[in-house]
Amino acid sequence: MRRVRILTVCGSGTVSSSMIANKLKDTLGEKGYKVETTEVNPGGVKSALSTGSYDFIAYTSPIHGEFDIPAINAVGFLTGFGEEEFIDEVLNLLEESE
Repeated sequence: MRRVRILTVCGSGTVSSSMIANKLKDTLGEKGYKVETTEVNPGGVKSALSTGSYDFIAYTSPIHGEFDIPAINAVGFLTGFGEEEFIDEVLNLLEESE
């Protein structure tokens, strides 16, 4: 089982980011991934990246700056409109990094 570390971001760093984190754990878990997440607000992104190693960022609120890892808009995953496209993008990213 491959381990994946994801930084999830929403406006407050609690509700939407936790929902995204749990859905990612379920969805990717079914595909053989062990998912670890950290939930933050946009202001906590740089700090989290400086203290941890992540495979990508999934965000529902705008984040600003340049990052060394991919950042994927997760609004569609949260709302269900564009959910498949989000998962396809995540899986493609994970397959490329193997």
